[in-house]
Amino acid sequence: MTTPGSSGRVAGEIATPTTPVPTVDLPTLDRDELLRYSRHLILPEVGVEGQRRLKAARVLLVGAGGLGSPLALYLAAAGVGTLGLIDHDVVDVTNLQRQVLHGTSDIGRSKLASAADRMREINPHVKLELHETRLTSANALEILRDYDLVADGTDNFPTRYLVNDACVLLGIPNVYGSIFRFEGQVSVFATADGPCYRCLFREPPPPGLVPSCAEGGVLGVLPGLIGTLQATEVVKLILGVGEPLVGRLLLVDSLGPSFRTLKLRRDPTCPACGTRELQELIDYEHFCGITTGGELIHSELTVPSITPLELADRLASGGELTLLDVREQHEWDIAHLEGARLIPLGSLAESLDSLDPDAELVVHCKSGGRSAKAVRQLREAGFTHVLNLDGGILRWSDDVDPSVPKY
Repeated sequence: MTTPGSSGRVAGEIATPTTPVPTVDLPTLDRDELLRYSRHLILPEVGVEGQRRLKAARVLLVGAGGLGSPLALYLAAAGVGTLGLIDHDVVDVTNLQRQVLHGTSDIGRSKLASAADRMREINPHVKLELHETRLTSANALEILRDYDLVADGTDNFPTRYLVNDACVLLGIPNVYGSIFRFEGQVSVFATADGPCYRCLFREPPPPGLVPSCAEGGVLGVLPGLIGTLQATEVVKLILGVGEPLVGRLLLVDSLGPSFRTLKLRRDPTCPACGTRELQELIDYEHFCGITTGGELIHSELTVPSITPLELADRLASGGELTLLDVREQHEWDIAHLEGARLIPLGSLAESLDSLDPDAELVVHCKSGGRSAKAVRQLREAGFTHVLNLDGGILRWSDDVDPSVPKY
């Protein structure tokens, strides 16, 4: 058993360009592997010894979604000997636009089961370690401690901070990636001499400020680009070749397209990798202002709400309600509620004069996040009869009218 600050690695120890890994105890390659990896073996920077390093390595992939898909596919194909995969979700039809690890026949299946089938088909030589659970402060150190590298494919701030802090405590490099709409970021955190995620983002953004991909969208091919860059960094770190993105943040704009690199420094006041005052994992949902159920925890941010079934009853009984939709026009074109008025959230402030402050308003969006912001904005402007539609138009489709398309 290892302790924080020591990963306990032997054969799979990660190399750097200046500190090559000893070849003692590295596994051998059989004839099938020599043929399978032949295009690696003829690269002088890889060769037989490098492929043996890949086979010895143990890499944990956090998430089997958009970023996890190219990570899993390419690292399995590359011959990384042991791949751990942690996820607790099931495949949904909305995943398939970008999560190429899964297919239509996998809808409703565990993502881990789907991923395992695909990865074994790509390379039966790779050992898979599946962790079908939610990564938490209670289990993160136990799960991460036996891996050489962690590749973070998560899509939320609590888990990003959790992965970062666990990697710092255990001394394991964290290959980070994130995506939103048309842009992405890649870096390598928590190495011996480099910065960590907290050096870049000391505090999480205010709850609700940054929309999720479900709210803001993401270009389907972007996770493939960013996840492949992450996989490249993983391979470079294992082989000890090239210049890993330690102390650098790669910014990718797919619309440009453009690639920019920003230099990062370790912050000596960082509580994780600087002062080392962070000695144990914390409650990351609370740290990011969210409860485990996904609600905002600050009382001043809570808003009065109404469920879709309650709203349907009110409308059926002839209740005088004004339905206000704060989504964007392109979302309205996909689906909208009959009788609703569209005022995108970004235009709400300039449209207040067109609304009756005495009317009872029910504000809705896709899933309830943006409409909660709109309710708070309206209440601050003096509107006293304002309710948020709990779960948004998605829950309306589930609970009231399935003919309303989901997206």
